[in-house]
Amino acid sequence: MQKNMGSADRIIRVIVAIVIAGLYFGGQISGTTGIVLLVLAVVFVLTSFISFCPLYLPFGFSTRGKGE
Repeated sequence: MQKNMGSADRIIRVIVAIVIAGLYFGGQISGTTGIVLLVLAVVFVLTSFISFCPLYLPFGFSTRGKGE
């Protein structure tokens, strides 16, 4: 499993996950939509920690820079 996420991509994913979690636990989003977004936030955090996004693989996409 080769890393295919750059640091900017990882930071953006964590920020989005924090915002989604804040909205969910703050009561702004709820129900099925809230649960789906919360699961998406967890996936964002997990993929950020391992620096690998499985959806990038079939398209040959990478956000890693040459020096990363």
